[in-house]
Amino acid sequence: MKSAINRRQFIKAAGLGTAFLTLGGNLKAEGFGDGGVSKKPNIVFIMADDLGYECLGCYGSQSYKTPVLDELARTGMRFEHCYSQPLCTPSRVKVMTGQYNFRNYVNFGVLDPSQKTFGHLLKGCGYATCVVGKWQLYGSVNQSEKVRGTGSLPDRAGFDEHCLWQVMERGPRYKDPLMIRNGKPVEDIQGKYGPDISCDYALDFIDRHKAGPFFLYFPMALVHDPFVPTPDSEDWSKKNHKNNTKYFADMVSYMDKIVGRIVDKLKALGLREKTLFIFTGDNGTHMSIKSKMPNGVIQGDKGQTTDGGTHVPLIANWPGVVPTGKVCGDLVDFSDFVPTFAEVAGTKVPVNMKVDGQSFMPQLRGEKGNPREWIFCHYDPRWGNRPKRRFVRDKRWKLYANGDLYDVRADVLEKNPNPAGPEAIAARERLQKVLDSIT
Repeated sequence: MKSAINRRQFIKAAGLGTAFLTLGGNLKAEGFGDGGVSKKPNIVFIMADDLGYECLGCYGSQSYKTPVLDELARTGMRFEHCYSQPLCTPSRVKVMTGQYNFRNYVNFGVLDPSQKTFGHLLKGCGYATCVVGKWQLYGSVNQSEKVRGTGSLPDRAGFDEHCLWQVMERGPRYKDPLMIRNGKPVEDIQGKYGPDISCDYALDFIDRHKAGPFFLYFPMALVHDPFVPTPDSEDWSKKNHKNNTKYFADMVSYMDKIVGRIVDKLKALGLREKTLFIFTGDNGTHMSIKSKMPNGVIQGDKGQTTDGGTHVPLIANWPGVVPTGKVCGDLVDFSDFVPTFAEVAGTKVPVNMKVDGQSFMPQLRGEKGNPREWIFCHYDPRWGNRPKRRFVRDKRWKLYANGDLYDVRADVLEKNPNPAGPEAIAARERLQKVLDSIT
């Protein structure tokens, strides 16, 4: 009975949320210009859940099969140094708004409704916008009364359409999922798989908006725990599966399969050359997962500020624009996606939408651009009693606000702080100036 009440609550809230659809009519007044809609490329942005770089074959993984993503990297661009926040909601808030967490992260599972997102940005310059997959940004009924309902519904966050898990309540995300499609519960879910429902809607959205331009944001439910069978697993039909890491490889493979379905749809409609396709992960892999790499075994470190919690894959593919087989060693921060999408769309980020990131669109074109010298992380998760931490880093050195310095290249697990030597001294001085400058 509780679930039914919650669904009615959602429908009521979604009805009120439609009032925010008028926001789209005011976007130009707020500085979002259309700038020639017909020539704008489509953008497909897929973000897997709890997937570190070590889970993809193109990064050297020997534990999983990811042929689709490997091929996208082979025929496009793979970034070696993309860094997220260590946890899901902090990463989502940062990537959607282009701002460091200390500016706008108010609570776990919440997107401040006053914030403008890349959904607003692209909708304001003529894009049809859609989000499918996992939301977790409204403050669900499973959370405390203080947090519940304090965030943003999808329409208020700049999306015309949605098909999502965990909008107002959690429920199952995989088999027999509890999902919301444009404000209404998805029916006939018996035996259905949540990621497939999300993907089916994404394909339909692409088909209906093939004249473009469109922006599809797909924050996946995969490969987050519980680790359970996929429809391709041998024991999918069995009941009462327990959370077991033996299914993780199947989940990675199914994630890759769904990416392939999106790519195949773009090909079938003749849209590949008109579409920037970007794939990343929201944070590092779950701590229970160990993955084989050529130089040893890497254990996931989700929730922690180590490389295991923040180093994520980033693949970009756009035939005719992104060079084939390019590996980019430049630093990319999650705050960089908003200004990058603005440049792709041929528009500018409005003055009243402050962003901390910088565009990596020049690199996507194969140009040198203006590579970052450092990335910054403010991490105050307000989840799991984890402490607040701040750091700034380059490709090698990492300095925390408490003064600890690490040579990450030599000490990836951060076991030996404050190494000696002139290089360490110079790195500390350089990075401390950056920390002091961020306010």
